[in-house]
Amino acid sequence: MSPTPNDHTPRRPRPRFVIALGLVGALALSGGIWAIVAANSSRTDAVAADTMTAPEGDDGREASAADSEVADFSDYSDGVAAQLSYAFEHWGDTESDTYGYIDENDCVNFTSQTLLARGWVEDDEWWYDGSGDAYASADAWISSTAMRDYLEEHPERATALTDDERSSVKVGDVVQFDWDDSGDRDHTGIVTSVETEADGSITIRYAGHTDPTWDRSVDWAITELHPGGVAYYWSIPE
Repeated sequence: MSPTPNDHTPRRPRPRFVIALGLVGALALSGGIWAIVAANSSRTDAVAADTMTAPEGDDGREASAADSEVADFSDYSDGVAAQLSYAFEHWGDTESDTYGYIDENDCVNFTSQTLLARGWVEDDEWWYDGSGDAYASADAWISSTAMRDYLEEHPERATALTDDERSSVKVGDVVQFDWDDSGDRDHTGIVTSVETEADGSITIRYAGHTDPTWDRSVDWAITELHPGGVAYYWSIPE
């Protein structure tokens, strides 16, 4: 099914050309060059670290290279464990030779990859090109609203749940967000944690691309990140 014009389907960007103007100056003090290089290096490292850390207050958890070596998903079925392992290993990626990467809109492309790792098989409506050009993949592979429409037509793959049905959500399910409650889908991820709190409330966390996220709270996403947003889920059979 082709998505509607306002469904946030990623569009191929037009080429942009940047002209950089360089200014070279003479440094009078000995060692000045190395001081500047060191300062720039430190600033670059700080920026890189920020991109891998969940924003303050989102109740997310930072994943490091060390964490990825000891991550244990053996409590889950083989399919879900494979899905979570893939998500944990790749949630911070910003490129892929096989699947490509869509700047500022890679969430469904990434979610689809985790479902493939789980064991889903491509069909005529949900598939990737394999050339590294994400835009060449099916709409349902890269568009949140198109994925919703696809899953609505394939109940054998997933069953729709509202946010009032959190008790039925499982790790490995798909979570989708409508940030402005307009009826379409603006963001997609996979559920990484479902916890029942002491007061009986249920906290759900998710992983995704754009921005890179591991174990981010759904509640924080719809109250702080996008106030008034609405969460939906797709329950996947084991």
